[in-house]
Amino acid sequence: MKLKKIILIVLSLVTFATSCTSISQDDIYTSVTTSETSVTTYSTSESSVEVVTTQEDIISKAQEVLDSMSLEDKIYQMFIVTPETFNDGEQVLQLTDSIKDNLESQPVGGMVYFSDNVQSETQIAQLLSDSQQCMQDSNHVGLFMCIDEEGGYVARLSSKLDSTTKLNSMKYYGNNANKEEAYSIGSTLANDLIKYGFNVDFAPVSDVDLSTSNNALHELNRCFSDDPNIVALMVENVVKGLQDNGVSATLKHFPGLGSSSGDTHNGSVLLTRTKEEFETQDFIPIKAGIDAGADFVMVGHIIVDGLSDGLPSDLSNSIVTGWLKDELNYQGIVITDSHSMEAITDNYSSGEASVMAIQSGVDIVLMPQDLNESFNAVLNAVNSGEISENRIDESVIKILTQKDELGLLYY
Repeated sequence: MKLKKIILIVLSLVTFATSCTSISQDDIYTSVTTSETSVTTYSTSESSVEVVTTQEDIISKAQEVLDSMSLEDKIYQMFIVTPETFNDGEQVLQLTDSIKDNLESQPVGGMVYFSDNVQSETQIAQLLSDSQQCMQDSNHVGLFMCIDEEGGYVARLSSKLDSTTKLNSMKYYGNNANKEEAYSIGSTLANDLIKYGFNVDFAPVSDVDLSTSNNALHELNRCFSDDPNIVALMVENVVKGLQDNGVSATLKHFPGLGSSSGDTHNGSVLLTRTKEEFETQDFIPIKAGIDAGADFVMVGHIIVDGLSDGLPSDLSNSIVTGWLKDELNYQGIVITDSHSMEAITDNYSSGEASVMAIQSGVDIVLMPQDLNESFNAVLNAVNSGEISENRIDESVIKILTQKDELGLLYY
């Protein structure tokens, strides 16, 4: 369990029992967490309730929720999708009745939002609040509300809202190699995100900038540096800045994309690289982020020649379980990069990819191309014995424990 000290002041992210369904700036959520105790205060203009929670309470509560869930509900927790998944692929700006019905019948673990979902401050806050309320009412397990908000080029929220902070590229800050500045990046991102209801940021980029021909990273200045120790310094402190302020951080893209010259958005990418090169370069920032307590690690689709079983990394047991979970001792939530990328869709069906990811040790599949197909494939794999229900439980207990830390278990 991560050690956190969090003080949050948030616009009405979730609607509590005594509140109405519209957003009010008078409603405040404050949480302070130490290594042993969490004190959470829910305040509205009319009332204030203080809840004291120990670390043991969090674990036992998550287990209690897990024990009450059907197999189907547990499997749904292992997917994060876009809201368009529930709207026939059409842009979503508000929670309509049909989207709500679909979400209630397919209670996924989380939603990821892009710039197209952001129109105004009130609109995006209401969309996320309504979605959380829907899950609170229907199955009492809230959603991971996710976004790619790295700063610089990748800024889904700040590119649309003037009220958010416009950060420079991560390369700009890496040149300064200042840990206080790195912490400020994380805290600034968290404070911008949390007031609209986001609780997971797919950041920071932990890749080392090792290839000048990498158009997905180098050309966009998304990496902090070509020096792994500088990247480690920055990643460690961005993680702390995010999570000290209530937003889960995500290290990406394990085992490291910085030395590649291809882009898995557009197809398979084969990387010829030795294990020693990964250990002496790519793993240094990953280890720093893990030691800082990163809640999530995102595994990319890169195929590592001779080392990833001939598979994209997120489908490889050697990479996910062997390297990340066993060698680096990562015990948090392992999430894939988007399964809508062509590195996956060109080579695997949605169901095949989801089953393989879970077999590799992944906890959450991000953006399967077809949620129904993926869900049914995993369900059939469990019913046939190809995947054990204990394997599903291993992932879901981690998901529920993290949700309880974020105040998302409404029991």
